[in-house]
Amino acid sequence: MDMGVLTGLLFLGVIVLLKRRERVARVLRHSAPILLFFSYCLISLVWSDYPAVAFKRWNKAIGDWVMILIVWTDPQPITALKRLLARTTYTLIPLSILFIKYYPGLGRGYGRWSGLAVYYGVTTDKNALGAICLLFGLASVWQVFNLFSDDERQNVQRRRHLIVQVVILAMILWLFSIIDAMTSLSCFLLASCLLFAIRCRMFVRSRFMVHCLVLVTVLIPVSVTLLGFSPDTLQTMGRNPTLTERTDIWAMVITLVPNRWVGAGYESFWLGPRLEAMISNVTRWWVPNQSHNGYLEIFANLGWLGVGCLALVIFWGYHRVIRAWRQNLPASNLMLAYFVTGVIFNLTEAAFFRMMIPVWMFFLLAITFPQAVRNPRHENRPAGPNRVAKLEKPLSPASGEIETANVTNSDWTGVSSITWASGYGSS
Repeated sequence: MDMGVLTGLLFLGVIVLLKRRERVARVLRHSAPILLFFSYCLISLVWSDYPAVAFKRWNKAIGDWVMILIVWTDPQPITALKRLLARTTYTLIPLSILFIKYYPGLGRGYGRWSGLAVYYGVTTDKNALGAICLLFGLASVWQVFNLFSDDERQNVQRRRHLIVQVVILAMILWLFSIIDAMTSLSCFLLASCLLFAIRCRMFVRSRFMVHCLVLVTVLIPVSVTLLGFSPDTLQTMGRNPTLTERTDIWAMVITLVPNRWVGAGYESFWLGPRLEAMISNVTRWWVPNQSHNGYLEIFANLGWLGVGCLALVIFWGYHRVIRAWRQNLPASNLMLAYFVTGVIFNLTEAAFFRMMIPVWMFFLLAITFPQAVRNPRHENRPAGPNRVAKLEKPLSPASGEIETANVTNSDWTGVSSITWASGYGSS
């Protein structure tokens, strides 16, 4: 049934993109590193021990990109993004609380050996619930900061919007307090600090300072988790020096990689004898399906060539996100936070280029962020009959520069009349 639903969604997504093929073609022309990586993943099926299984997983991973393209090829991409965030947040977060508190058969379980309650809400495990709390929590923090900006001070709905966002954040913080998802919580705190800092004048005026801020934000978790600095921090977070057996898994993964240059093939490492060896030598009573490190996971499946392709995607994506932020494009602050979140999250969880992983999808959303977008406040305000509006558009498909063009009433595309009480419909 799941396969049928996913295939149907992919088919519908492709139909939508075919109707927008010109915009899709422009996006793909500027996404060469991602195309290269997916192509290499497809080629790696040649040396995979389980090519049929790997091909199915590759198709699902392509489906993630299809959904991202639907958002960014929308005539009003920022409005589409805000509606996506609003509708998913207001559905998944309250439903998770409802399931946990009143429908325990749906929203919670119990540890096999400890007998302690495990909360997973609308998802299938606590880490997945932590990931959606992380991603939608950052969106709410971003909206709260926007509501305190000068542009919003005259908004008559500002107080109501702020109350809604504070309530959502309270729900998310409550979920964080019970699910014990320390990777997601740590990423949420670091990325929230980043969202606050990049609004300060010191960073707005200096590109170098922004690079330093991003570097420090990444180095803090690297130092604690990988380099062993400040073991007291891990103890405070309720984790031991092995990061709940992660370091043991990492050491075993390195020894089991069949070819260090090309790996085991896309999504093929955790199949067959390698999985059996991992269970018998390390985990013993539970069955792992990832190495709990996104960079090591790429190495295990795709080898050093895959790691090189991943590095290209990350540096290319960072350049795009920073350029959008320097141009002060709508939602660029949030995209920078999602980018940094993806880099940090993969230190202790595997999310890069993996099918239907929320953090990977939002990382992909960030690095493919359009380089010239309409301000959503103007998207909802068509020009009058004799009025000429201003619209920012790229000088050329290859450049990220902006010019101002004159557009008339016929150039505007209407949007849905739905107005979200949360403020997601505002800039």
